[in-house]
Amino acid sequence: MSLHVVHEAKRCLNCKKPLCREGCPVNTPIPQMIAALLDKDINKAGDMVFKNNPMSLVCSLICNHEHQCEGHCILNKKGMPVQISSIENYISDSYFDKIKKTDTPQNGIKVAIIGSGPAGITISIILAQKGYDVTIFEAKDHIGGVLRYGIPEFRLPKKIIDNYHDKMISLGIKIRPNTAIGSVIDVDDLFRDEYKAVFIGTGVWKPHTLGIKGETLGNVHFAINYLTNPDVYQLGDSVNVIGAGNAAMDVARTAIRKGARKVTVFARGNQPSANLREVEYASIEGVEFEYNVKPVEITDEGVWFEEVHRDEEEKILDIPGKRKFFPSDSTVISVSQGPRNRIVTTTEGIDTNRAGLVVTDAQGNTTRKGVFAAGDVVLGAKTVVEAVHYSKLVAKAIDEYLQSLV
Repeated sequence: MSLHVVHEAKRCLNCKKPLCREGCPVNTPIPQMIAALLDKDINKAGDMVFKNNPMSLVCSLICNHEHQCEGHCILNKKGMPVQISSIENYISDSYFDKIKKTDTPQNGIKVAIIGSGPAGITISIILAQKGYDVTIFEAKDHIGGVLRYGIPEFRLPKKIIDNYHDKMISLGIKIRPNTAIGSVIDVDDLFRDEYKAVFIGTGVWKPHTLGIKGETLGNVHFAINYLTNPDVYQLGDSVNVIGAGNAAMDVARTAIRKGARKVTVFARGNQPSANLREVEYASIEGVEFEYNVKPVEITDEGVWFEEVHRDEEEKILDIPGKRKFFPSDSTVISVSQGPRNRIVTTTEGIDTNRAGLVVTDAQGNTTRKGVFAAGDVVLGAKTVVEAVHYSKLVAKAIDEYLQSLV
């Protein structure tokens, strides 16, 4: 691994205008990171990477690198970009255990973080390193949110999330598992107990439905529920996956690993919306694809689909198409998710839009003073690195708000 990484690092051209950095949503200092590694100062490389992105160890594994850093690498024009993801992962993994609590004095100001997904983890680490007294409230048994319960083990080992848990504890962050804000405890209780700021990063865990006949049948499941714990499902030999995003690829590849012999992904479009790399892996592993079809009815024996017609501009026409039946033992629906509304329905002053997402300004301020939000609960289902990018801005806004109270 190290020889491969060094070889890749030496291929970096150290461009005066690093397009790789421009292609990274969190503007990772890629040339400087690589230069420090080649100067045999991996601690310097690791420090700059984690200060820029607390989720670097995760992002180096699951980011859409072919469209971001590596896709923008000048060497990609020849089809051979520097494997930046491998370099970043090597540095991040080597440095992770060396991350220490800063010397910044503790200021005693309490901050509540609701949800421990990518946004919650990012903001809690940033604020803890600035001296704040941070407590995370997590509704489930373990931290991680979508990282733990929405991404399969073969893409993101759970051990990495466990390591983040231990690291956060070592940084002075308190964690309350099995505590759903909006049930026994609400936001008003947090302010009563002298939390000066509250951050909402609860993600999107409510599956979107198709609105067609058959969705309540016993062999029909939703992707986000299946990925939470695939071992409790018995999908059978053949599985139809409706939807073609990254979650659908995760479902399909997981089902193959759990013993399904025939897994088919169905898309309305003429190509999947998932990352090309994930689609290629799914195809290699035996997943089949059907394009330009939409489901019209689910039965105990399979799904009826209708052909999708398009005009010259590739817009879908509302014209009935030929129907075709695809048999399966189980059907998994993977057409994105929306937020649950437990917190906003128990808290006055927090506005949501028509989709149920929390309304914020560019800095993550909600319509209630002292309450901030970021991540999927604001943006809808997005990538981890996009959540990190936004969360860094929100962490800065929380810090400025709290300092204005002093």
